[in-house]
Amino acid sequence: MMPWILSALGLVILLLAGDALVRGAVNLSLRLGVPALIVSLTIVAFGTSAPELLISIKAVLEHAPGIALGNVVGSNTANILLVLGVPALLATLHTSECDSRRNYVLMILASVLFIGLAFCGTFTATSGLILLAGLGLMLANAFREAHAHRKAYGDPCADDDLEVLEEADPDMPWWRIGIYLLLGLIGLPMGAHLLVDNASIIARTYGVSETVIGLTLVAVGTSLPELATTVMAALRRQADVALGNVIGSNMFNLLAIIGVATMFGPIPVDPEFLRFDLWVMLAASLLLIPFVFFKWDITRTWGVFLTGIYLVYIVVVLV
Repeated sequence: MMPWILSALGLVILLLAGDALVRGAVNLSLRLGVPALIVSLTIVAFGTSAPELLISIKAVLEHAPGIALGNVVGSNTANILLVLGVPALLATLHTSECDSRRNYVLMILASVLFIGLAFCGTFTATSGLILLAGLGLMLANAFREAHAHRKAYGDPCADDDLEVLEEADPDMPWWRIGIYLLLGLIGLPMGAHLLVDNASIIARTYGVSETVIGLTLVAVGTSLPELATTVMAALRRQADVALGNVIGSNMFNLLAIIGVATMFGPIPVDPEFLRFDLWVMLAASLLLIPFVFFKWDITRTWGVFLTGIYLVYIVVVLV
């Protein structure tokens, strides 16, 4: 039982440390005068993906690349089927009010690029640089959209932007910001170390591959922040936040996490990924087409459907 307990402890530390890092970084940026919208597009996106990033780097360094790749692919699948499915069980997500077509198309392009590089057999440093170049284009597009929004509508929405950010307070004391940053920077590597080491032990003990552990235990665990955010967005009827959170997180996972992790070592691709898991990830992404382009709402019926598909996928992976 001890590896399970330590894995759970590592996951809790990761989630709390990631939250602390986001809070500290957001408020540091606001104290330095960085606009709230820019903070939400960059620092929050990076901070909420920090647990996945640290786990992937640790997994590569510990010669457990299956956990790194499984974490990213599994998280992206969980983000769509579970993170959008479960909140829809509680309240309809009125995605008909959102316009996320441009970002959705970018997410699909990022997914196709990722799958294409996976068919090379190994994610090398060159693959990583290609993914990071894609990340640069994504961030440039986000900044361009933010600038156009500011130019068109001025700055009256600044207060609304602040409401979306986690505990955003431009007047937060410097000592409190420092504590948040310190807790985040210490907790993330500690949590990653506990989770990766004990997840590897669990895999060996039960005779399953590290890839399966990455696709299930680690992926679901690291998707919990997105799930919590989306549940709250559903209850507050902020479908744009819910859908934007999932699309942004998936793009960041594909381009940034594996892109950075390859700088610490090559990541070989398990043939099973090429036969099954990558296609499930892409198919899950394509399921969003009616909600993005045809303005369908994600109703409770869709919530049952999406969550049910995810449970079936988990059973298939484990069996």
